Amino acid sequence: MVETLEYSDISAEVRGVMSAGRIKLTEQNIVFKNTKTGKVDQIAAEEIDLINAQKFVGTWGLRVFTKSGALHRFTGFRDSEHEKLSKFIKDAYAQDMVEKEMCVKGWNWGTARFMGSVLSFDKDTKTIFEVPLSHVSQCVTGKNEVTLEFHQNDDAPVGLLEMRFHIPAVESADEDPVEKFHQNVMNKASVISASGESIAIFREIHILTPRGRYDIKIFSTFFQLHGKTFDYKIPMDSVLRLFMLPHKDSRQMFFVLSLDPPIKQGQTRYHFLVMLFAPDEETSIELPFSESELRDKYDGKLEKELSGPVYEVMGKIMKVLIGRKITGPGNFIGHSGTAAVGCSFKAAAGYLYPLERGFIYIHKPPLHIRFEEISTVNFARGGGSTRSFDFEVTLKNGTVHIFSSIEKEEYPKMFDFCSQRKLHVQNMGKDKGGYKDIDFGDSDNENEPDAYLARLKAEAREKEEDDDDGDDSDEESTDEDFKPNENESDVAEEYDSNASSSDSDSDASGGGGGDGGSDGSPKKKHKEKSREKKEKKERKHKEKERTRKTSKKKDSNRPKRATTAFMLWLNDTRETIKRDNPGIKVTEIAKKGGEMWKELKDKSKWEELANKDKQRYHDEMRNYKPAAGDGSDDEGNSSKSSKKRKSDTSPTKKANTSGSGFKSKEYISDDDSSSSAEANKTASEPEKKKSKSGDDEHSDKETKKASDNEASDEESNASASDDEDDDDDSGSD
Repeated sequence: MVETLEYSDISAEVRGVMSAGRIKLTEQNIVFKNTKTGKVDQIAAEEIDLINAQKFVGTWGLRVFTKSGALHRFTGFRDSEHEKLSKFIKDAYAQDMVEKEMCVKGWNWGTARFMGSVLSFDKDTKTIFEVPLSHVSQCVTGKNEVTLEFHQNDDAPVGLLEMRFHIPAVESADEDPVEKFHQNVMNKASVISASGESIAIFREIHILTPRGRYDIKIFSTFFQLHGKTFDYKIPMDSVLRLFMLPHKDSRQMFFVLSLDPPIKQGQTRYHFLVMLFAPDEETSIELPFSESELRDKYDGKLEKELSGPVYEVMGKIMKVLIGRKITGPGNFIGHSGTAAVGCSFKAAAGYLYPLERGFIYIHKPPLHIRFEEISTVNFARGGGSTRSFDFEVTLKNGTVHIFSSIEKEEYPKMFDFCSQRKLHVQNMGKDKGGYKDIDFGDSDNENEPDAYLARLKAEAREKEEDDDDGDDSDEESTDEDFKPNENESDVAEEYDSNASSSDSDSDASGGGGGDGGSDGSPKKKHKEKSREKKEKKERKHKEKERTRKTSKKKDSNRPKRATTAFMLWLNDTRETIKRDNPGIKVTEIAKKGGEMWKELKDKSKWEELANKDKQRYHDEMRNYKPAAGDGSDDEGNSSKSSKKRKSDTSPTKKANTSGSGFKSKEYISDDDSSSSAEANKTASEPEKKKSKSGDDEHSDKETKKASDNEASDEESNASASDDEDDDDDSGSD
């Protein structure tokens, strides 16, 4: 019994690019699995014609040549594995692993040899380079010249576009060497041409990606999509997998083809073809083959006449020509009784299908995730709602795919499916007792409050209460540090000829004053500060109540604002979006509309309508007159009141800078009340009496502020004229 050899980090040549993967050598075959695409290529032991070793930079590789003429090249083997691998190939495949030497002299003149499907360019016995003819997309001839064009691979950092061979004319040759070269290339090249009769034609097939309706013509080596705008020719060997999946409503069927390399439309790449069929659409096709051809070429897997639903007929033909099985839904059955789970991926709504070996999402953008690519899965509560959750899939390469807005009822099914497939659930409970260990909110009632939201509301209420009550320590430090608008007892003490500015001054002067030494005592000052704090809180509370009462009210007669071009377009297209995206949520219509608006090229119609609506709004605003009580008068009164208060406080600042023990004439003339003149006459009275008059003056000003805020414009003007008269009288005195 020959042992099995398996190597990771091995690369195979795929359309000019070395693709990483894993190789396994058994007695029966050589198997290579592509890490990126998951595609598996097998080389049967009886098909192996030649195996060579080739030197590469830092490593060495295998060159496997089959009896059918195909060439397979693998690299990434270490030098220490050379002897072991050589012995295995000798025992398992009866082949001597001879080293294939390469010519490294830089020659560009040599001999072209065709060996199966490989063009070898040699110098004497050494090979300069080899070209697999399956990579050739076209061959063009000229005078003494042949040009080879190659298929492009998007994964290649640098791609070979074409190669030209100069073939000198030989007079003695019976056949033209250029034509002979061209014929040898075309016999094995992968040239996509629509020559010959098609095997089957399907008309007006609804394809979701790329979107449109296409006629599908199937040939032996490729199939063609013919639409009104675009045509695609897709080789059969570029199809990786076939999926046949039922729609969640069970009234439609998805037929999905995974492609590598993808088809191109400008700069857009489509890695999947997603077709949508109705089960009641049927067809009947007669294949252009004889019974012997069907038996010999296709091993009797196709019948001459095929009939039934369109998706079944197409799937059967594709399966035989491509040589790959069709993957259907697995054993997963969701809460709705179907194999699909409704969810959102990125900005679009679609369906997630848990399969036997992976997940597939349909349809925008389509995504296929194999289990072997997955590192962890995570169940997360979605958007603060107790009715849905998010399913997060983290790949081994670090990519994270999030499928959101999945119904809560699907969670037990999804969790059991991941556990059965031995996927690592990231937020599993410590005792791993099942999905009950993971908390997504146990309530089935949508109206039940969220704990996190309730905590935020409680914190907001506490903050509001703190703002209303105030912090004594903060207010005390503020009063001691800075009093920009204070004109009460401190002002009276400053302009009192008998008052001292500080305790140290009082001690130095023997504590003089109208009330004796007790006026400057700490107890007296503490009582005054407590009284000031209490009055400040009352003023703040009154100010807040007044602001609430005078808040603006919405005017129903005010003209409606202009509508933007996008909103005009969205209102007109809303029903179309709902029709083209069945099952889309109301909250996702605007997102979908935003994507469509970006792609819309001609927006002139909607911009013109928006400009008209904008002009309408400006015209109506010119003729608009605010209704009484809409808050505009209150704003005028408040502004006048603020100006009044500003003028009231300005004389205090002037008096503060004087530093004398009596009020000047300028201060008397600017004062708006008779109490100011009386205060000037009694400036030398004892401090207690002065403090009392100051309190009375403060209460008069507070009463006047409230009355000014509640008065109308006419009353404000009248009071302003009375103040001017008082100022004139005081000036004459």
